[in-house]
Amino acid sequence: MDLLNTLVDKGLRRELPTRDEALAVLATSDDDLLDVVAAAGKVRRHWFGQRVKLNYLVNLKSGLCPEDCSYCSQRLGSEAGILKYTWLKPDQASDAAAAGVAGGAKRVCLVASGRGPTDRDVDRVSETIKAIKENNEGVEVCACLGLLSDGQAERLREAGADAYNHNLNTSEATYGEITTTHTYADRVDTVNKAHAAGLSACSGLIAGMGETDEDLVDVVFALRELDPDSVPVNFLIPFEGTPLAKEWNLTPQRCLRILAMTRFVCPDVEVRIAGGREVHLRTLQPLALHLANSIFLGDYLTSEGQAGKADLEMIADAGFEVEGTGQVTLPEHRAAGGCGSGGGCGSEGAEGGGVCGSAPAAQPAEPRTDLVAVRRRGAGTDLAPNA
Repeated sequence: MDLLNTLVDKGLRRELPTRDEALAVLATSDDDLLDVVAAAGKVRRHWFGQRVKLNYLVNLKSGLCPEDCSYCSQRLGSEAGILKYTWLKPDQASDAAAAGVAGGAKRVCLVASGRGPTDRDVDRVSETIKAIKENNEGVEVCACLGLLSDGQAERLREAGADAYNHNLNTSEATYGEITTTHTYADRVDTVNKAHAAGLSACSGLIAGMGETDEDLVDVVFALRELDPDSVPVNFLIPFEGTPLAKEWNLTPQRCLRILAMTRFVCPDVEVRIAGGREVHLRTLQPLALHLANSIFLGDYLTSEGQAGKADLEMIADAGFEVEGTGQVTLPEHRAAGGCGSGGGCGSEGAEGGGVCGSAPAAQPAEPRTDLVAVRRRGAGTDLAPNA
C-alpha cells in the first residue's frame, strides 16, 4: 500500500504527514488493519525498540470536581458511584506509589480532581513528590492537577516533579460541546506553562466521545504542534451517571487505527495507551503494543484495569520488554532537548496529495458495559492496590 510506505518513510524522518494521509489511516478497512499495524510498528520500533514504559496512577483526591467535563465520572453533577475522598497524606500517596513501582512502573502520575491547584495544594503535592522520590530511587513523577496559575509549574519543578500532564482531549472546534466551565485555550496555556518551567509536557486525547475522524486528526495535529514528550491516548469509559454513558462508538479495530494515526503524526514521542484499553481493545491489546511504547499499569483514577500481573505477562508474551529506570525513554534528540517547543519535530508536509476519506465508525454488536468496573481498591481505601 503506497500510503503506508509513505507514512513509514515520513515517520523515520520525523516528517509530519498531510492531513489527508492521517485521515486515510482512519479510513482503512479492517481487511487492511494488520498492514496498518505493521507499518506503524516499524516507526515505533525505530524510535523505541521493543521497550514498554510502565506508568502508575495515584488518585490524590477523588470526585467532587466543580468542572463539567462530560466524559468524567468525577465531574460536577456526576451520578457515577465512584470513590470520593479528599487529599491523601504524603505518606499514603507514597505507599500507593510504591506498589506501582514494585510492579515495574517507571513513572508515577499524581492526579487530583478539580479545576486547578491552589498554592496550598501545590505545597501539599510538593511534599508528596518529595516523599515519593525519597522512598523510590529513580522513579519519575508526573503531576496532573488541572489548570496551572503563573509560577505553579516552576514550584512543582523545584519540588522534584519531572513532568506535567494536561490533555487537550478533543479538537478545538468541538471542545465547547464537551466542557463549558473552561476552554480549549485554557488547556493549551497550561501545557505551555509546563514547557516553559522545564517540565516534560504530557498531553493527549480521549477517543470515542462521538467525534469525527476530522476531529481526531485536528487534536493529534494540535498535539504535534504543542510538542509534548508523551501523548496519552484514552478511550472513553462510558460511566453510568455521566452525559456520555451511552457513547459506545469504538471497536478494537478503530482503536488500533487511532493509535496508528497518532504514531504516524507523532513518530518519536512516547505514545501511551491510557484509560479504556481493557474496555475497548479487549483481546487485541497486545497488537496495540506494536503502536504505543507506554501503558498504565493496573487501575485508573476511578475504574479498575486488568491485573498488573496480566499486563506484565501480556508485554512478555507479545515479545516486548519492560523499560527499566536506568533506560532513557525518549530518543536521544528529544531527551537532549534537540527539538524546539511549539513547532514539533521535523518539517511539515504540504497539504494535499493524499487519499481523503472518512469511514463511519463500526458499532459493537452489544456494548460491553460489564467491562466497566468502579475502582474499590488502592488509594483512598483499606484494600491493596492493583499493581
